[in-house]
Amino acid sequence: MAGWGEYLLVWLVFLVTHLLPSRKGMRAWLIGVLGRRLYFSIYGTVSLVLLVWMIVAAAHAPYVEIWAAADWQRWLANIVVPLALWLAIMGIGIGYPHTLGGRRAQVFDVNNPGMAAVTRHPVLWALALWSLVHMLANGDLAHVILFGGFLIMALLAMPVFDRRAQRVLSDAQWAEVRRVAPLLPHPAFSHLNRRNLAWRSATAVVIYLIAYQLHQPVIGVSPEIF
Repeated sequence: MAGWGEYLLVWLVFLVTHLLPSRKGMRAWLIGVLGRRLYFSIYGTVSLVLLVWMIVAAAHAPYVEIWAAADWQRWLANIVVPLALWLAIMGIGIGYPHTLGGRRAQVFDVNNPGMAAVTRHPVLWALALWSLVHMLANGDLAHVILFGGFLIMALLAMPVFDRRAQRVLSDAQWAEVRRVAPLLPHPAFSHLNRRNLAWRSATAVVIYLIAYQLHQPVIGVSPEIF
């Protein structure tokens, strides 16, 4: 286990900071003390810092190969990551409140589902897809644990959010949600506001290009496929 100390520590901190607020009453108490906006600002900042720390710690951990890198893995990542980023950008502030990134103080309008018509969990699918292709492209133990862990958490979070929705919705309301806002992503672009779609898609492209250029100097690994 020599050399794994920092990696294990950051995982411990990550789990504590994410599991404690999910305990019954804890998040409500924190929001009551800090206010909703400040709470989520702090939570988001801490999560981002921990994500960066986890990636750095994984790079510093001893290299234990599980599978060898191949060109198709980088090709797949370069194809899927833009899609994942688009889902994330489109999913922030989604009108469906029972998901990660959804606007909480809002009743879902089944007649105007917006991005929820593509999937009711766009941000979670974005995290799952991003994690999957990065896990495949990094076949060493530390990165498989890192990205595999995020993949599992994203997939498990979907039924958790759905169960919470079922508790506050009637059977008829939940059936209507499932009808207009599917779990699995599929093209339903006619439900998207064209102006919103345009500027969010442009934002996703810009962020992807910036992330692509910074991947080598910041992460230390080039995403280039040629």
